[in-house]
Amino acid sequence: MSVLSRLLWRDDAPGLGIEPMRRRHLLDVMKVEEVSYPKPWSHNVFLSELELARRGERHYLVARSEGAVVGYAGLMFVTDDAHVTNIAVAADHQRRGVATRLLAELAWEAIRRGCDALTLEVRVSNTGAQTLYRKFGFVPAGVRQRYYENTEDAIVMWLHDVRTDAVAERLTSLCPEAVPQGRRR
Repeated sequence: MSVLSRLLWRDDAPGLGIEPMRRRHLLDVMKVEEVSYPKPWSHNVFLSELELARRGERHYLVARSEGAVVGYAGLMFVTDDAHVTNIAVAADHQRRGVATRLLAELAWEAIRRGCDALTLEVRVSNTGAQTLYRKFGFVPAGVRQRYYENTEDAIVMWLHDVRTDAVAERLTSLCPEAVPQGRRR
């Protein structure tokens, strides 16, 4: 691990570290991607997204446990809003708080960048993810018909007013290890 990686490495939760996604992570990210989605993003799509991240238009993270990438998540910035592009966790690490940690980290980044709201789409059939998003305060706002693979609907969910104390308190209670250093008490 480079000196810069060590400085950026977040390892506040036992066994789980969060760091910015880099090209070197993509082989492991692709393994998670390919088992998580029926039509996975290609390696080239991730390269394009990382270039956009380098320019400040996206924010991508990986979660690592014992050195292995066990999950990743992304955020796209659109004017005053942030859109969660994806959250995926390796099957053997699901239901262990990895997605919670990744989403909390994304939410704090949106707050840091001055966003007013967060939005995302979730499969109608993915009730586990919907439950997670509701815990964060996301509410359904509509449906995109046949959004996934032109067969399954997506629920559009929003979390408004992300810069409020109420949202910060919720994030802190859901995932205290993700609270940025300057906001810890």
